[in-house]
Amino acid sequence: MDENDGSLIARHAQGDAEAFELIYRRHEMRTWRYLERNVGNRANADELQQEVWFAVSKEAPRFEPKMRFSAWLFGIAYKRLSDSTVASSEPGNAPAAARDQATALTRALGQLPRELRDAYLLQMEGELTIAEIAAITNSSLETIKTRLHLARTKLREQLSE
Repeated sequence: MDENDGSLIARHAQGDAEAFELIYRRHEMRTWRYLERNVGNRANADELQQEVWFAVSKEAPRFEPKMRFSAWLFGIAYKRLSDSTVASSEPGNAPAAARDQATALTRALGQLPRELRDAYLLQMEGELTIAEIAAITNSSLETIKTRLHLARTKLREQLSE
């Protein structure tokens, strides 16, 4: 039976390295995509990914079981990204068609104001609720709803060109 994320992070806080490995495997790609789509650069995303998971390990004893683990995790990723000075640039080494799509999306995301991009990526990559995004970004529910609507509208416009 699969153990839930909350119990895995609690086990890790007690020193269980296997629990950390399991939770890392469950969430590593989602956090990496969130970071990479924000910074547009694989090397910078890799570096931030390491920082995020180091912080997850270090902060594990402070995890509150009443909170959804993914909201806590993406809150850490959001803070690391906000503290970071990395810039957007390279599209990476994916196959040509995928790279073109990824490049177009990265470019479109890069043209969004930071607040819209954050809300959009926290929902799409982090699978967070509007309430969780509001808590992480210290914003109201209505502000997040507006940001998500504007982000989707602007992305649709940019990607249809």
